[in-house]
Amino acid sequence: MQSLVSHRQVERALEKLETAFGRPRRGRRFDPLDELILTILSQHTNDQNRDRAYASLRRRFPRWEQVLRARPAGVEEAIRVGGLARTKSRVIREVLRAVRRDHGRLDLSVLRRLPVEDAKAYLLGLKGVGEKTACCVLLFACGRPAFPVDTHIHRVARRLGWVPARSTPAKTHAILARLIPERRYFTAHVNLITLGRRVCRARAPACRRCPLRRDCRYARAARRAGRLDGLGARPTLY
Repeated sequence: MQSLVSHRQVERALEKLETAFGRPRRGRRFDPLDELILTILSQHTNDQNRDRAYASLRRRFPRWEQVLRARPAGVEEAIRVGGLARTKSRVIREVLRAVRRDHGRLDLSVLRRLPVEDAKAYLLGLKGVGEKTACCVLLFACGRPAFPVDTHIHRVARRLGWVPARSTPAKTHAILARLIPERRYFTAHVNLITLGRRVCRARAPACRRCPLRRDCRYARAARRAGRLDGLGARPTLY
């Protein structure tokens, strides 16, 4: 899959984002299983509701074994604030059952020792776990080189011209994992999300405030057309 931009162009853009937004610090680090459940809860909701759902789940069920023993309705109620409670409850319980079956206990610390591709393959083999979720677990909980692409990064990468305008999330994952240096994965992930949330919004993007506007395909098209639409944002499911 051929890249539309060079590694050096991407590095320069990432440097501009660091100038604009700084170098984010790594905050709390969950263990891999906790991070996996947290990321499942993050799907189709915002960070605040994700964190509220996770805190509610842990208050009601301090140990993951209790989630497996609980009635499904009780788990759903605990995570309702995060949305899609029935679906997420089912996925969480299926994941916990699979982990206990595969490892004899509810623990995924083995992911820190496995080769990265093997660790990712294991996570992707869990029902309901996709590429973004697997990469989040590896990057944030394990400190492994994996680059998660969420809906903001997918939109930004398409608008910048780093990936084709009609790129799928899977293709965007593959392209960005090669384009972005591994040493920059964490900082690039956080800063690209910040760009997508603050500036490169799905609707009414603030192109004039964007630190990357001079090299952006979307901004160039908008300037030529005399407007700020152009490449629209498609809903992305993870």
